[in-house]
Amino acid sequence: MRINKYSLKANEDKTLELVKDSSCNYLGVDKLDMPEKIAEMMRIIYKANNLPEEYVWVAALSSKSKLIGMFEVSHGTATSSLINPKEIFSRLCLCGAVSFIIIHNHPSGDSKPSEDDMKVTKRLKECANLMGIKMLDHIIIGDTYYSIYENGYAFYSMYMQGILPGC
Repeated sequence: MRINKYSLKANEDKTLELVKDSSCNYLGVDKLDMPEKIAEMMRIIYKANNLPEEYVWVAALSSKSKLIGMFEVSHGTATSSLINPKEIFSRLCLCGAVSFIIIHNHPSGDSKPSEDDMKVTKRLKECANLMGIKMLDHIIIGDTYYSIYENGYAFYSMYMQGILPGC
């Protein structure tokens, strides 16, 4: 699989453009259709489990779960990172994504989602529904990984509906 890393730049007219920063090959995987594949890629390519600060990435996907592009959308401190839907969805729209996955790391090594992680996930899911771009998962990388979808979609669905409080 070819991984293209993009950033967003404002041109002279102050309109946004995608700029390809780099590309690399990730052998043995042709699509990102399982959380463990994504977690492994993030550990190998981005060293997400060894970073001293929180980073947030968005993986933009085609209708066949093929990776269109990877975007770093935030770089925070050792304990937090800000995520704004505008930064995520502007990138997804510009690259023509059909679906996406949010990925971030926890430098502490504990991949369990915080209450803020769940609130951000809920907000992004609501925005995704409005935009018509499917949010597939929010994966947290630590010593292991945590997939909100994989770890009890029933809990996740109830949280999204406001029935349960966050973790």
